[in-house]
Amino acid sequence: MADRDHCPPESALVAPDHVTVVFHKVASHGENSGSDGGRWCGDSEPSKEGTHSRAWRYLDGDAEEDAAACKLPEGGERETLCPPPVSRVTRKPASTDQSASQGKQKRCPGLGLFYAFVSTVFFSIISLLVKTIQGVHAIEISGIRCFFQMLFIVPLLIYHKTGFLGPRDKRPYLMLRGFLGSNAMILLFYAVQQMPLADATVIMFSNPVFTSLLAWVFLKEKCTMWDCVFTVFTLTGVILIARPPFLFGQHIQGIEGNYTNHIKGTIAAFAGAIGAACTMVVLRKIGKSVHYYLSVWYYAVIGFIECVITVSILGEWKIPSCGQDRWMLMLIAVLGIAGQSFLTKALQLEKAGPVALTRTVDVVLAFFFQFVFLGRAPSWWSLGGALCIVLSTSGVALRKWYINSRKS
Repeated sequence: MADRDHCPPESALVAPDHVTVVFHKVASHGENSGSDGGRWCGDSEPSKEGTHSRAWRYLDGDAEEDAAACKLPEGGERETLCPPPVSRVTRKPASTDQSASQGKQKRCPGLGLFYAFVSTVFFSIISLLVKTIQGVHAIEISGIRCFFQMLFIVPLLIYHKTGFLGPRDKRPYLMLRGFLGSNAMILLFYAVQQMPLADATVIMFSNPVFTSLLAWVFLKEKCTMWDCVFTVFTLTGVILIARPPFLFGQHIQGIEGNYTNHIKGTIAAFAGAIGAACTMVVLRKIGKSVHYYLSVWYYAVIGFIECVITVSILGEWKIPSCGQDRWMLMLIAVLGIAGQSFLTKALQLEKAGPVALTRTVDVVLAFFFQFVFLGRAPSWWSLGGALCIVLSTSGVALRKWYINSRKS
């Protein structure tokens, strides 16, 4: 019986991009064999182009059966064994994957919550400064803050190449966001000037509850029984803080100044909370198609124009005579920009639920600042109202956190 040919050791050819293609040589002792006693399976030795194409074919995952029967010379008696081609494809791990995994390992797990806490402290200090400044209208303070915010945002818009107008179909929503957001800020500052700092902060803090209701009305989001319960708790807290005379009598204790200013501040804070909730609904409608800095730009520009016109009509323009108040006005603007930046960064690193829970510290800081720096102890009615609003807002945040965790 004729002797069978045997394949010698593999001959490896290295293709680019770390792809190794291995071809088997078949030794043939027939008279048609080459001088080296071997030939390639197929018609001839593969060329460079063939090697490259085969390497790329295996790299792309579309490898085909390239084994062809080795042709015997006519009249040959020997049988040639032709094993199928074997290819070894090796890939080096991408450096980008390594860097990404290293970045995830280096990320601090509580960094987002820390940013949320810092932003809360900044916003609380702003409310304290607004309360401290004497003789300057709340609308003028808002206009100064918007002016400095414009100066800060312009370089960022140029750097990110977002433009100053935004997509044409989103401009109406951006203008509405600017109008509602700036009015919410003005109303908050006015409420802080007319009523105790902690009471105004607590009422303004109730906006997440109203956001859920407005999202149900305008965005057709689901509204559950829990949303109704949280709304009732929030309204109860507002009533405990406002303490209307038809429920609490004519002699009301624990208010700042006369009751007329107190009820003005309560209405302003409640309207500001509604305005902030409407702003959140508009931002949800806009989505992520518009850069955050462009949204802040509309907020600053429209707020500045509105404040200038309103203060001019009211005739309330007044430059603070005290140098300390001037520095406080500039500090309000700087802290406002820093607070928004830290809050945005917190929402990028952490879910909205934990961030909302962290911001409940704002209420605690408001009571602390009022007692320590303003020398006014809160009443039991104010503490009860604050408890109702904080519980309802925390319930909204925890519920959303739980729902998102189940989905993920």
